[in-house]
Amino acid sequence: MNEKSALVAMSGGVDSSVAALLMKTRGYDTSGVTLKLYVPDDIRINEDNSCCSASEVLDAQSVAESLGIPFYIIDFGDNFKKKVIDKFVDSYMKGETPNPCVDCNRDIKFKEIHRFAKEKDINYVVTGHYARIEYDNVLRKFLLKKGLDNSKDQSYVLYNLTQEQLAHTLFPVGELSKAEVRKLAEDNNFINANKPDSQDICFVKDGDYLNFIESYTGHKCKPGNFINFDGNVLGKHKGVEGYTIGQRKGLGVSAETPLYVISKNVDKNTVVLGQDNMLYSKMLIARDPNFITIDNFSSSLKVSAKIRYKQVETPAYIHPEENGLIRVEFEKEQRAITSGQAVVFYDGDVVIGGATIA
Repeated sequence: MNEKSALVAMSGGVDSSVAALLMKTRGYDTSGVTLKLYVPDDIRINEDNSCCSASEVLDAQSVAESLGIPFYIIDFGDNFKKKVIDKFVDSYMKGETPNPCVDCNRDIKFKEIHRFAKEKDINYVVTGHYARIEYDNVLRKFLLKKGLDNSKDQSYVLYNLTQEQLAHTLFPVGELSKAEVRKLAEDNNFINANKPDSQDICFVKDGDYLNFIESYTGHKCKPGNFINFDGNVLGKHKGVEGYTIGQRKGLGVSAETPLYVISKNVDKNTVVLGQDNMLYSKMLIARDPNFITIDNFSSSLKVSAKIRYKQVETPAYIHPEENGLIRVEFEKEQRAITSGQAVVFYDGDVVIGGATIA
């Protein structure tokens, strides 16, 4: 195996394109790969600036050709449907608000691209994520660290990476700012130099989760009652699947003070509305943890933690519970803790690990 060989996951966006450029200029034997993650006949893919649309694949191919590197397209549509989209729908049907990007990174992108790299005897998998990897000689472990551009840091969605994956992964743009990345793309006349960052989930058009779930499953979401904490009916909802904790817009309920989604009960088909101060809590339970720097999480630990991608971390203690669960206690109350989302633990700019809020 060539130690200086790299397979770049090219999404069609500017970040992964510049990652490929950097690997080539650093003397790596570089190839590009794009995963085809959807089946057009079955899914109404969001073609507008989506990381897995046909136009993005063409942009990735164009950049690979301009760099003169081999380029592969691999179809993982079936796995993507089973492990990401079906899980996404199932979570919403259970009343959760899932994070499909975390699932896609864990179950599809890194898992499958690393497998493909091994088949090709390629040493490193490279992506355009704004994060960094360093080896700690004291811990004898690879560390996942925040990207230097704090406004673009993506370490939150990468907490599931394993030591084996980190040992064979590189994040070259993690040392750069977004402005520096775009400048490199412009200097090299990349077709996607000024392309906007993708915002929405790639398979949900216009962020309309309820319409997507109904179209995908053929299941018509059942209307029910908005209620307050006393059980009084405040109005009608369109289906519990279409609401998330903390939501204010689109409720269609008139009140003297603003109302927010406080909780959902799938069995009773009710959505509880209340005032903003009812959304705050200091504690959560999380499941399915992955720890990067800890071999055996058996005692309480002080960390910084966050429950959303764009959130600033807050001091917290994490405690092991039975059945592999984790109890997280924050020093300050957190707004709208939402089951299905990720809670990620940090020590400074180092990711300790993370889990799914239960």
